[in-house]
Parts: sequence; C-alpha cells; structure tokens
Amino acid sequence: METILDKILAEKRKEIMELHEKKETEKADLKFEKHSFISRLEKENELAVIAEFKRASPSKGDINISQKPEEQALFYKNFGADAISVLTDRSFFKGSFSDLTAVRETVDLPILCKDFIIDEAQILKAKAAGANLILLIVAAMDAERLKELYNFALEQELEVLMEIHNEEELETALETGTKLIGVNNRNLKTFEVNLEATEKLAPAIKKAGRFLISESGIKTEEDVHRVIAAGANGILVGEAFMKADNLEGLLKAMKLPLQGAVKQ
Repeated sequence: METILDKILAEKRKEIMELHEKKETEKADLKFEKHSFISRLEKENELAVIAEFKRASPSKGDINISQKPEEQALFYKNFGADAISVLTDRSFFKGSFSDLTAVRETVDLPILCKDFIIDEAQILKAKAAGANLILLIVAAMDAERLKELYNFALEQELEVLMEIHNEEELETALETGTKLIGVNNRNLKTFEVNLEATEKLAPAIKKAGRFLISESGIKTEEDVHRVIAAGANGILVGEAFMKADNLEGLLKAMKLPLQGAVKQ
C-alpha cells in the first residue's frame, strides 16, 4: 500500500529531474552569512525553539495560507526563537525556496530547509536560498545514500538535522556521525502523532551524546515539560505557532529552562 511518504518522494524525484534539467545544481555561492544552530545548542540553558513557517500540510490542509514569511520570521525572532524552519515543498506543503530566501533576508537566525531531500541538487538549492541546516529523513533512503548526502551537506558547510521515527532508524543515523537528531512524533506513513516517540528514543540518543530535537505534536506548555523531562535539547513547532492567537505568549511559554533534563 502506497503511503503519504511514498507519494511525496515520487513527486520529489520529478522535481529533482527539473533541477538537473534547469542546471540548478551549480555550487552555491557564499553570499549569506553562516549561522550555526549547533553552536547555540552548546551554549543553551533553555529549551531551544525552532519555529516553523508552514502554510499547509497533507494531514491538516491549509494552516495559514496568507501569512507572509518575512512577517512571521520577524515575529519568531522578536519573540525568542532560536532558529527558523521553512517548508520548501510546494506540492504537499505549499512552500517554496522563495519563502526561505525571504526569511533569510529578514533575520539573522539559523534557518532550516525543511523538505524531503534525497539528492545533492536539493542541498545546493537550499544553500543558495540561504539555509544553514537541512533536514535528512532516515526513512526516505537507504543507509549508504543517507551517509553520502550527510557528508555532502557538511562539505557545503551546512549542518544536518537527521530525522528518525524508531530504534532502527536511530542506529542508522548514529552511524553517520550526526550531532543533531530529530525525533518526529508524527508517523510519516500514517501521519498519527504521539509524544511517546520522543520519550522512547531519548535515552539512547542522550547516551550517544547527541543533541535531541523533538518534532511535531507540540502545542502546549505541558507538552514542552514532557519532552524536556525526556531529555530534549530543543523542539520544532509549526502548526501551533502558525495558528496561534497569541504567538508571543505561546512561544515565550515554551522557552523553558533545561533543569532536570539530560543534556548532551
């Protein structure tokens, strides 16, 4: 049975063919300054917040389709976000690389290119648009390809958030040497969300000495306390921020101290 992830990856392969045909695979220049998210984590005494610009999703439909990326980015920076994630997938999330560049030109925070990356051309495009980090999803490729793309990203002076969903994927991620592991609480095959994913995988991640980012399903201060107790160094939040009536209050409420958490 074809999953949502299968459908997304099939569309990605078409997009990658377009990138190669348009010769958009040239080495990205260094017109944007480097901003390290990992350096922030190394100094952080509070939970780091990656605030996401997210117009829509396959599971939720339109979330906040009319918001401008520049305005949202300024809100995120002013309200204390440590980094900004930008959805660049156009077919399923209604995002674009133009959104990423708009955010890059507005704020000086680390920016994550949130996409389904399976080819070097996408990494080069992310860098050219102004990204400092890329997302690599372990479930989207085999171990050998994952390692190739991870090393290629490092060669491009980009940091990598490596996303996992289970113990097997964690082992694959650890073998790459990545410092930054994201536990997606959303099952990419069913799109169901459960914070138990972070709680279950956190001990092994912390034992391996890696930074842990909890992704998806975090909406309340109670959720934040839960992932901090598990050992998270940071969270990635999109929908809750994009739909918030009081964004400032919600974001600041999530910037909680890491006291009692298992740090790296």
